[in-house]
Amino acid sequence: MIRRAIDRGVPAAKLAKGLCIDVSLLKKKSSLLDGICDEVIEILKDRDFSTEVAPALRRMKPTRQVECAELMVAANSVTASYARALLAATSSEMLVAGKKPLRQAALSQEQLARMENEMSNLLAQYKIAEQSHGEDMLNLMLARGYIVKLMDNPRVLRHMRSSHPEILEEFSKIIEMTSVEV
Repeated sequence: MIRRAIDRGVPAAKLAKGLCIDVSLLKKKSSLLDGICDEVIEILKDRDFSTEVAPALRRMKPTRQVECAELMVAANSVTASYARALLAATSSEMLVAGKKPLRQAALSQEQLARMENEMSNLLAQYKIAEQSHGEDMLNLMLARGYIVKLMDNPRVLRHMRSSHPEILEEFSKIIEMTSVEV
């Protein structure tokens, strides 16, 4: 919206005054998504994040931008410090030509390799969990439906009360569940 207003001729100073923000922040926000790939924009579109996240992402190639955006969303931490940490852990092949990671000298090669390995493992685990989530939810709802039908049977209910009260208590908790929280 900010960029659209500037493109239509609204002076940056007037727009900044109307939004009660500094002109430099307005300029940062107007060019926030320059150099960020469309898939990352889609991933982060519903998230609030600092204008300092974008410069770290811009230094990376699009595939690495997507990986980092997914990691930040999975960790529920779309912050500048996390983006810079991901940038520091990015190999030089995954950086945009001519760009250098921020303060890479603070990390040894061994630490960097270990961090890259951990992040790739985390991303792989995240993808697996994401793929199996829908199927797990379906199985849970089917199991709940089956337990509800079992507990509707008076003979089963009587047997559970007399022989397995602890299981009946857990079944009751499952039946009371109206929606599964994520």
